[in-house]
Amino acid sequence: MNDSPSTPSADDPADEQAVRRLVPVWLEEAARHDAEAAGRARQEWEQGRLSSDAARELADWVTARVTDTGFNEDEGPSRQGPAHVGVADKAAVHRWLAARGHDV
Repeated sequence: MNDSPSTPSADDPADEQAVRRLVPVWLEEAARHDAEAAGRARQEWEQGRLSSDAARELADWVTARVTDTGFNEDEGPSRQGPAHVGVADKAAVHRWLAARGHDV
């Protein structure tokens, strides 16, 4: 048995909490860019699942939205938006997706 911290756990409440906080923000932003795809992803989410395409989009979105980059204002972009996305949030979403069989 492998008890390493990198082993995905489908029952990690902290990961689930991060996902529940960030998915609505992702869906809202996605709807501004592709309402049809976001609608499909929202329906999947409400049914308790995500397609592989939606999972990939979520993984890419959370990676791109990491707020804690270590850059100061002169060195890198500042992320404005309705949700703070930290490195730990990104890792939590990726673990949550991997625990559900998605390749992220």
